[in-house]
Amino acid sequence: MVTPLISMLGITKRFPGVIANNKINLELYPGEIHALLGENGSGKSTLMSILTGLYQPTEGKILVEGKETQFSSPADAIKNGIGMVHQHFKLIESFTVAENIALSDTHGSFKLDTAQLEADIAELSSYYGLKIDPHAHVWQLGVGEKQRVEILRMLYHKSKVLILDEPTAVLTPQETRELFINLRKMADNGCAVVFISHKLNEVEELADRITVLRSGVVSGHMTKEEINRASLIKMMVGRELNTNYDRKESHSGDVVLKLEKISALGDMHTLALDNVSFEIRAGEIYGIAGVSGNGQRELAEVIAGMRLAMGGKMYFCGDDFTNKTPREKIEAGISYVPEDRLGTGLAPNLSSVDNIILKEYNGRFADGWRIKWQAAVSAAKHTVEEFDIKQGSIYQPVKMMSGGNIQKLLLGREIAAKPKLMVVLYPVRGLDIGAIEAVHKLLLKLKEQNTAILLVSEELEEIAALADRVGVMFAGKLMGEFAVQDMDIEKIGALMAGVTEDGGEGK
Repeated sequence: MVTPLISMLGITKRFPGVIANNKINLELYPGEIHALLGENGSGKSTLMSILTGLYQPTEGKILVEGKETQFSSPADAIKNGIGMVHQHFKLIESFTVAENIALSDTHGSFKLDTAQLEADIAELSSYYGLKIDPHAHVWQLGVGEKQRVEILRMLYHKSKVLILDEPTAVLTPQETRELFINLRKMADNGCAVVFISHKLNEVEELADRITVLRSGVVSGHMTKEEINRASLIKMMVGRELNTNYDRKESHSGDVVLKLEKISALGDMHTLALDNVSFEIRAGEIYGIAGVSGNGQRELAEVIAGMRLAMGGKMYFCGDDFTNKTPREKIEAGISYVPEDRLGTGLAPNLSSVDNIILKEYNGRFADGWRIKWQAAVSAAKHTVEEFDIKQGSIYQPVKMMSGGNIQKLLLGREIAAKPKLMVVLYPVRGLDIGAIEAVHKLLLKLKEQNTAILLVSEELEEIAALADRVGVMFAGKLMGEFAVQDMDIEKIGALMAGVTEDGGEGK
């Protein structure tokens, strides 16, 4: 009988007022890919944090290859061959990619061989198709690029137990297939791979076994032969979901946003946007597909006024809005939902009330230097009720909320401003399927209100479900543009990787 690499027996974890994990049993075997499913708040992250030494269990024990082992820190887990790419990255912003990877090396000498380290990282990144500059500082990277650093760090340490939380979010379809081949190769070499994902099609394709968590307990198991999507969804959320949205066709409204040959520099002072041109009409969702780090963030920041364009023109409702300030664009009716919800979108240590009024404190929520607290609290309560935001109190820090509720709060604030243009980056990244459904319905409702929406996403299924037209970005260029009904996954995937049929360089 094969001995599990990891046995988690009767794991319980209590926080004040909350039981995050309740008597959970989980076994990870060499040679298998084990999918861990569940909504946000179901206990997945807590369970994996216990396995990686970030938390100690309140009750229960962990066996490594049959021997009871206690992890007092992540370093203990790394020594035992356990590596994880977390949903919320564990990186030091002011350090380089190479320095972040070296930090968790428990076998290194006092002196860092930088040249050898960078060579190893370059070799790994080339082999797995995860391009990254070892010299770049983490603060200069987009969210998707930071995830690549985390994946490379785990691969660098040659972990026996590989835990990946939503690893395909930043990959093209072709790169996803390559990753799946590599994960299978790792499993065939005797590793145990834990694959946390909300993409049920990926789980169906990749997993040998599935464990589903709901409300901190195991709600079910399945083997590859038993996989049934409807049953999985019911195990996860306790109800059936409808993801086939009743979407109304786009109206040919007036042009709200028009970009003409927009160019801009990135944080590393290299060309991040290269002559990008397109337009969006009222009541239309325009999807931007592409691997994170190819100019999408810079494009959104230019439109929102947070980054200067170095060339080209931006027109909003027929007026020249090139390089106008964020305040001017907000007041004109441009709303912005960034990819970094708790870094740029919201102030994590402030309450829902404070965050709701953050963009209008000098308007309807203030009288001179005095804040109109009654109006602020009333607006916060209205937003929380209208968008079904679950939280302990409107006065608690928003960082205490789940990812889905944080995103709904951010969207709710922006939608409440009744924008003419909504710029939304990766709206469902890291969310569970119930939260995804809620966010998608909010965007479709906004479209029905004749708002123009720029939707930036790495999920081609999401773009196909929501968008009317789609543009593909690579290396700061718009490589092609399609009506959504003409989407071809292989062709778009190739454009996301910079491959064109005619050798052209995009629009």
